[in-house]
Amino acid sequence: MSDVYYEFGTAAERWERARFFFEAKEYGTAAGILGGLVAEAPELIAPRLLLARAYYHSARLQKAEAELRTVLDRDPVEHYARLMLGRTLERQGRGAEASAHLRLAAAMSGDLPSAP
Repeated sequence: MSDVYYEFGTAAERWERARFFFEAKEYGTAAGILGGLVAEAPELIAPRLLLARAYYHSARLQKAEAELRTVLDRDPVEHYARLMLGRTLERQGRGAEASAHLRLAAAMSGDLPSAP
């Protein structure tokens, strides 16, 4: 099947299509659609964050990391991006680097463990 179908339509239609494929766990297809949306509007956080999630779930961890770092460069207090970056780094075996991001995400969400 041609990828042209996925690229057809308005940005809003492609966003909905990407979300549909993501929810159907068709992460590669979702990433293909989202990559085009991100290229068209690189300043938008939501498509880039969903793209990072699609990469994460399809084990394209370096791509996920790059997208998440871009999100955090633009919005350093984006809690979910911080959490995902920590988890992405953990999956790459970079636990020490991950822990700083996970602690920040916990602090931002108020999920810090209570002191003994």
